[in-house]
Amino acid sequence: MEKLYAYLSYPGRVTRIIKFCLVGGMNYLVDVSVFNLLMLGFLSTHPLTSKVLAATVATIFSWVINRYWTFRNKRTNRRMQEFLGFAVVNVLGMLPAIICLGISHYLFGFSSLLADNISANVIGLALGTILRFFLYEHTIFTGIQK
Repeated sequence: MEKLYAYLSYPGRVTRIIKFCLVGGMNYLVDVSVFNLLMLGFLSTHPLTSKVLAATVATIFSWVINRYWTFRNKRTNRRMQEFLGFAVVNVLGMLPAIICLGISHYLFGFSSLLADNISANVIGLALGTILRFFLYEHTIFTGIQK
């Protein structure tokens, strides 16, 4: 408990966590909306491709909002390097959703749109979000206070 208090008491961290959660909610809407549009459209038989494309769109959206709002005081001056690192972190953060979707859809045979959404956009996304926050804060947005 003492370590949790010490972690949360670092200046600005609670505010960043709240902002990160708000951005995450907006990003979730982008991710789920694009995924469902693709699944209901021309990629209806390709759930993994739909998820990767949706996550790509959501990653770009998320980087812009996180860089200029959530972590604006911690962003670096190397925008392209920061974006590439952000993209790598998001590929890692996307893996839980892809793995959950693949297992659910192909291994267990739960192939309805609802089942795909639960596995990818609830379970997988929750696991990926936890991973992303820690990686963003400790490897991407590490710049000096501006």
